[in-house]
Amino acid sequence: MYVVSDTMQVDAPIDRCFLLSTSIDLFAKTLNMRVADRRTGLIEPGDRLIWHGWKFGLPQMHETLITQYDRPNNFQDTMGRGRFERLQHDHDFVSVDDHTVLQDRICFSLPFGAPGDLVAKYVMLPYIRRILHTRLLLLKRVAESEEWREFLTEPLG
Repeated sequence: MYVVSDTMQVDAPIDRCFLLSTSIDLFAKTLNMRVADRRTGLIEPGDRLIWHGWKFGLPQMHETLITQYDRPNNFQDTMGRGRFERLQHDHDFVSVDDHTVLQDRICFSLPFGAPGDLVAKYVMLPYIRRILHTRLLLLKRVAESEEWREFLTEPLG
């Protein structure tokens, strides 16, 4: 099992950060993938999303299940089907004074024993670390600017 984690401080309210993290449109930009039914908006408790795209020159399909959802504190997505043996992503949010601390943790493993471990260690671990950090930087940029209004239409409270 491999674990990648990253933390970032965002100068924005916790609810805004949480909801932006559940934005399908914003997340699709990070992954360069799309949801199979072209759904947009925000992820909700119990959702099941099927993502399609290309990675490493191969077509990819990844089913995401929202397995925990406690607005605005945390949510968890878990792979239902895909190329990983296991993948779970925990998103935690902590309000500190007038900013929010985002804490993301991804646990994953690949199939195929020792060859899968080599690919996980030397290819997927650096790739996931980079994509996770890119995602947090994007969330920070959007949440701290007026750009968040492009992704959130409901009143924040």
